[in-house]
Amino acid sequence: MPNKSNSLLTRFLKWRYRNISSKTFTHLMSVVVGFLAGLAAVTLKNITYFIESLLEMGIISSSNQLYFITPVLGLTLVYLYVKFVHKEKLEHAVSSILFALSKKKGIIDLKKIYTPLITAPLTVGFGGSVGLLGPAVASGAAISSNFGRLLHINSKTRSLLIACASAGAIASIFQSPIAAIIFAVEVFSLDLTMISLLPLLLASISGVLTSYFFLGDEKLFSFSITQKFEIYDTLFYIFLGVSTAFASIYFTRMYFWIQKFFERFRSPKYKLLVGGLAIGVMLYFIPPLYGEGFGFINSLLDGDYLKALGKTPFDAYTHNIWVVIALLFGITIFKAVAMTTTFAAGGAGGIFIPTMVMGSALGNVVAKVINNLGFGFEVSESNFTLIGMAGLIAGVLHAPLTAIFLIAEITGGYELFVPLMITAAISFLITKNAMDHTIYTRELAEQGALLTHNKDQVVLTLMQLDDVIEKDFKVVKQQMTLGEMLLQCVAKSTRNLYPVVDNNNVLVGIVLLDDIREFMFDTSMYDKIQVQSLMHRAPEYIFYESDNMQQVMQKFQDSGAWNLPVIKDGKYLGFVSKSKLLTAYRRKLINFTK
Repeated sequence: MPNKSNSLLTRFLKWRYRNISSKTFTHLMSVVVGFLAGLAAVTLKNITYFIESLLEMGIISSSNQLYFITPVLGLTLVYLYVKFVHKEKLEHAVSSILFALSKKKGIIDLKKIYTPLITAPLTVGFGGSVGLLGPAVASGAAISSNFGRLLHINSKTRSLLIACASAGAIASIFQSPIAAIIFAVEVFSLDLTMISLLPLLLASISGVLTSYFFLGDEKLFSFSITQKFEIYDTLFYIFLGVSTAFASIYFTRMYFWIQKFFERFRSPKYKLLVGGLAIGVMLYFIPPLYGEGFGFINSLLDGDYLKALGKTPFDAYTHNIWVVIALLFGITIFKAVAMTTTFAAGGAGGIFIPTMVMGSALGNVVAKVINNLGFGFEVSESNFTLIGMAGLIAGVLHAPLTAIFLIAEITGGYELFVPLMITAAISFLITKNAMDHTIYTRELAEQGALLTHNKDQVVLTLMQLDDVIEKDFKVVKQQMTLGEMLLQCVAKSTRNLYPVVDNNNVLVGIVLLDDIREFMFDTSMYDKIQVQSLMHRAPEYIFYESDNMQQVMQKFQDSGAWNLPVIKDGKYLGFVSKSKLLTAYRRKLINFTK
């Protein structure tokens, strides 16, 4: 049976090469992966909503109000799945895709197709304070990668199709095809050319049509503009932009601080116990932190802040607007804490939707403060709720265009384009100056594995150190005599450089042909001179485990050397030559830009 399948695939591939051009095939594949990614997103949402509906019947809507214990149950189920089935640490969805694009030629493990469809619904469906967008993108990207490998698509096209799958998943989740394209360009650092734009467009359309077919065409948020933008509102939206910028910085720093805190607990069981307890306490006092939070956002947009806050221990005081403002500000503060704690405790999900929840709460707080200061100012709380989301997305993700078009599309609020642009731009500019990298990209940047819009940096990131290491150098020992070195190494080598190692293969120096040239033909010196008297230190060293290609190139530039030794696990591995490095760089650049 497998032989028959392989035979059919081979025949199809041969037919495709004869009858369909690579460009046309890429366009067709973008439609297919957009549909499959959209289907994965729809499946993910339906599984999650099914779990939520079961819990609502039994726990959440009961008189006992035991919703704050359900996230621990979900995290426990995820822990058991990871330990006994997945058997690998869960990775952050978007970061793992970016790493696959930069260092794995767009190859993503097959199990990442279905793992997000299991772990994310268990986390979010049971009330974990994370979103579904990241897992949907991860599943769609894995589908695209493995589909591309099956059809023998080259790595460059495979990477483009992964971005297409991401666009399809986003378009399906939010029913926002334009924002989906822009997200792929901003977050995956694609060049917006016709080569990439048309496949992204086709995948996005395919994804959103899939969502329409299965879920209908209802907008994610119920919003209607009751108060249009006026010129005198500009200062208030500038203030909102500054507020969302500082909230974005807080969000990102809190994420990394909590992650670092949980690293103290080596056992996943302790992380689950501490994290689950912390989440339960937060949910007891701040119920809107439960789950994704779309209901919370919609209630704020409708102006029903009491419904948004839900049943809390502070219900007796919510007649005071400043208590309400304090509670909403508490959601702004603790959404980042609850989200990161969910991740650190072993949960699976995304940061995109929690960012929107935090932004909506902050926008509503800013509007309520302006309206209740007693200075006679009046702004639209629903507009600020909406635009606050854009400010957080722009700041946290460093994706201002995605923020603007996403919020405009999912709400139909195109009349608020100007305040959206003001708030998103200010938030992005302040946050970008404060932090070079986002939650998605910081660790990748530290590893030298981050793709950016800088072509030189992208080419270096796509290069692999293993591809430029040369190992055909004759190794010498420091105890060898000049005669032994000439007979055993120089006479049998085409190189003019010789690494000197000890008995443990640790590099202790190098000898250049120029270092022995004056003695080479003086046979009387053959037994008098030892290698250790001729060797010297290399001008610089390349460390296999820690140096990325940008650092390697910089070391060549700073040292002026033509060959540098590579050290792996403290031992000599080989050399990188400047000529081979530049040749590999040129080939990669040509392949990247054509």
